[in-house]
Amino acid sequence: MSIKVREKDGIIVIDLAGEIRLSDEFTPSLNRQVAEQLAEGKSDILLNFAKVDFIDSYGIGDIVASYLAVKEKKGRLKLACLSPKIWLIFHYSGLTRILEIFDSEDKALQSFA
Repeated sequence: MSIKVREKDGIIVIDLAGEIRLSDEFTPSLNRQVAEQLAEGKSDILLNFAKVDFIDSYGIGDIVASYLAVKEKKGRLKLACLSPKIWLIFHYSGLTRILEIFDSEDKALQSFA
C-alpha cells in the first residue's frame, strides 16, 4: 500500500493505492497518517480508494481505528471511490451503515461543506 497526503479546500485527502493488508514488509499505517493529521489540528479527512485493489481484515481494522480517532477529535472521516469489490467488503462488514461513502472525490468534498 502507498499513501499520499494532500489538502484540498481545507480537507485532508489521503490517496491510498495498492493492497491494504498486513504483510511482512514495512506497511505504512493509515491510522498513523490520520493521527499525524489530527495532531496538526486537521480533523476533516477523506480517504480516496480510487487505486485500492484489495483490503483484508487488517486494513478494515486500520480504517475503523482511524474513524474512531477522528470521531474522538470531533472530526469527520469519509471515503470515496470504492470499487464494487471493495464496497462489498465494507457492506458485508456492516461499515456502510457507519461510514459515509461517496462515488466520487468531488461529491465527498462537497459533503464537508
